[in-house]
Amino acid sequence: MKRTGPCLLTGLMSILLAGSGEIIAYPLNGYETTGIGRLEAARRIETGEMAGARQPHGALLTMDKVDIRLRDYPDLQIPEPDPELTRKLITLLGERAERYQVAILDLSQPGQPRYAAHHDDYRANVGSVGKLLVALAVFQTLADLYPDDTEQRNRILRDTRITADEFVLTDHHTVRMWNPETGILNRKVLAPGDTGSYWEFLDWMMSASSNAAASIVIKNAMLLRQFGRDFPVDFATGQEFFTTTNKEALAKLLTETLQPPVTRNGMDLNQIRQGSFFTATGQRKVQGTTSYATPRSLIDLLLRMEQGKLVDEYSSREIKRLLYSTERRIRYASAPALNDSAVYFKSGSLFECRPEPGFRCFQYHGNVKNLMNSVAVVESPAGERKHHYLVALMSNVLRRNSAYDHQSLATGIHELITTGEIHNATFLQRAEDEPPGAQEEAVSQ
Repeated sequence: MKRTGPCLLTGLMSILLAGSGEIIAYPLNGYETTGIGRLEAARRIETGEMAGARQPHGALLTMDKVDIRLRDYPDLQIPEPDPELTRKLITLLGERAERYQVAILDLSQPGQPRYAAHHDDYRANVGSVGKLLVALAVFQTLADLYPDDTEQRNRILRDTRITADEFVLTDHHTVRMWNPETGILNRKVLAPGDTGSYWEFLDWMMSASSNAAASIVIKNAMLLRQFGRDFPVDFATGQEFFTTTNKEALAKLLTETLQPPVTRNGMDLNQIRQGSFFTATGQRKVQGTTSYATPRSLIDLLLRMEQGKLVDEYSSREIKRLLYSTERRIRYASAPALNDSAVYFKSGSLFECRPEPGFRCFQYHGNVKNLMNSVAVVESPAGERKHHYLVALMSNVLRRNSAYDHQSLATGIHELITTGEIHNATFLQRAEDEPPGAQEEAVSQ
C-alpha cells in the first residue's frame, strides 16, 4: 500500500479506508465449486505450478475442513462476562484502554463458554466489517427464492456473469482476476466494463475488501429481490431498472434488501445495520442510511454463523468460507502468533488528520480520528481446534499505527485464550515510541 503524504496545511484530510489491503479468502480448493478464478491461481502457486507467495500453515484448510462448529449447540448464547477474563483483557489494553472496545467469546469448551467485554455496547460505523451484512442479505434473498435447493443457489452465484458499471466509482482497492485461458493472474482496480461471476464479486468484496465489488454485490442483490426467479437479468434490463425507477422506490428497495435479513436472523437493527452502498456513486444514485455495529452485536453475528443460524447451515458455512483468511494476512490477522491458526477475518478503518507541529500523517495513523475495526474467528491449531474463539475489536488510538496495534493485540488475546496469561503481551503498555517499520501496514510475512 502507498502511504499518504503529510497533512495539508489547509483544513482536515479525511480518508476512508474500509478494509484496505488485500487478504485473500475462501479455501484454495474451492474453484470447482464456486468458479472463483483466483482460487485456482492460488492453488497453483501452492503446488509450485506458478510463482508467488506461499500460504501460512493455518491458511491451507480445504473446503471440507472449513465448516461451522456449533451445530450441536443451538441454544448457546453469550454468557455474562467472566470477571477474571475481563480483568486480564483490560490489563492487556493498558493505559489506552478507554480507546478500545472489545468483546471476546471463548468457545474452546462450548459447554462452558467464557465471555470478556470492555465497552461492548459502544456503537459506531465499522466500515468494511459491514460487508458481512451485505453477504447475509444475498444469502437470505437466495434462500427465500430457493428454500430447498442449495444447488440452485450456488448455480446462481457461480453462473451469473455480472458486468461492472459506474456503481464501482470510485475505489482504490485492487482485486485479483485470473484468466483460465492464458493462466495469467492480474491485479487491478475494478472499472466499468469489468466482468466476473456473482461469486467472484462476493469474494472480491470480502477478500480484497473492494468497495467497488461491494456496491456491485448490493446492486445485484436489489435486482435479485426485484426480479426474483427471473434473475439474472441482462445488463440492459438492469440498467433500465435503475435508470427509470424513482429514487424513493430505489431507497425503499435498498432498505428492504439489507435490513430485514438482520432482524429475521435474530439480531437487533438498533445495534447492527448496514445502511448504504460503499462507493460515492452508489450512495449518490441510491439514498441509504447510517451504518453501525457494537462489539457485542458482532460477536452475536459470528456466534449465529457458527451455529448455522445465519439463514441456514448452507448460508452460514458459505459466509464463513468467504471470511477464511488465506495467503496475505493483514492487521489483526497478520499476528505471527496466528500463523498456525485458521483465521476468519474482516476489518475496516477510517482515519483523519489535520496539521500539527511535529506530526506527519500516515495511513491508519490519524491525529483527529483513527478508527480500526476487526472481527475474527480463530481456530487453533488449524484443523484441530483445541482453541476456538471469537473476537470483535474497535479502537480509536490517535497518532499510532492502528494496523500494527491490532496485530499486536491479536498476539496478546491469543496468549490470553491459549494460556490464560498475558506475560508476553506488554506491547500496549509502551510509551509513545513505536518499533521501526510500525508506520507500514501490518502484514504477515
